[in-house]
Amino acid sequence: MDTKELLKKVRKIEIKTRRLSDHIFGGEYHSTFKGRGMTFSEVRQYQFGDDVRNIDWNVTARYNEPFVKVFEEERELTMMLMADVSGSKFFGTKNQFKDEIVTEIAATLAFSATQNNDKIGLILFSDEIELYIPPKKGRSHVLRIIRELIEFKPKSKKTNVSMAFKFLSNVMKKKAIVFVLSDFIADEYKHNLKISAGKHDITGIRIYDKYEATIPNIGMVQMEDEETGELLLVNTASKKVRNNYEKFYREKVEYFKDSFTKSGAGTIDCRVDDSYVKKLLGYFKRRG
Repeated sequence: MDTKELLKKVRKIEIKTRRLSDHIFGGEYHSTFKGRGMTFSEVRQYQFGDDVRNIDWNVTARYNEPFVKVFEEERELTMMLMADVSGSKFFGTKNQFKDEIVTEIAATLAFSATQNNDKIGLILFSDEIELYIPPKKGRSHVLRIIRELIEFKPKSKKTNVSMAFKFLSNVMKKKAIVFVLSDFIADEYKHNLKISAGKHDITGIRIYDKYEATIPNIGMVQMEDEETGELLLVNTASKKVRNNYEKFYREKVEYFKDSFTKSGAGTIDCRVDDSYVKKLLGYFKRRG
């Protein structure tokens, strides 16, 4: 993709997702993810019912009448976007590929965070950390994140979600709002997810295509494993083959839901032909 084409694509995504974050998500995001604490704002005269622990004794002594400290919510937060860039992200049969949906959701969330003056960072992962952009503020920073999501070429096609959570715990020492975008066709990440969820506010957004859940009966088919590149001859006419695949897929979905729920993390299921706007809004409203 040449620079001109890339900039055009970035601009198109910015226009679409910024409109969503401005008109829909800004307020929802703010009310869902409160600031991390309270910061001192001013002093005022004591009123009946005020917490006596907030009395400012220096000002009280100076004016010979009680004054209390007023605190405001400390709004500034950090959002980390974690996107799976392994081979399976290119799957898609209805209008859009998974990676396009991932980019749009990430951009919408990033602009919502920018509206609240929060920092945004990015982790792109496969079975290794492909790219880490430390959290920063501002539109130009968000545009860089969108650019990377559009054009980044991963070194590996495999997935290791567990390793990604381990990396998150190592680089993010303060509490962050974390959105993990993946199809979660993986397992063995429960332990590291639980450690990360103990420190951060984590939401897993499972992006999937409805045709992934089953294999149609079309006889002998050569299939390529998108993550290993291995070519396999699969007899889709075999009911056993189809059932085994469906069982495998179902187990991965159940593992995702069970792991996130038991870790106290949130989940969103988003099919590529679904409205991710409705999905995100519904999630924000339930949490808000």
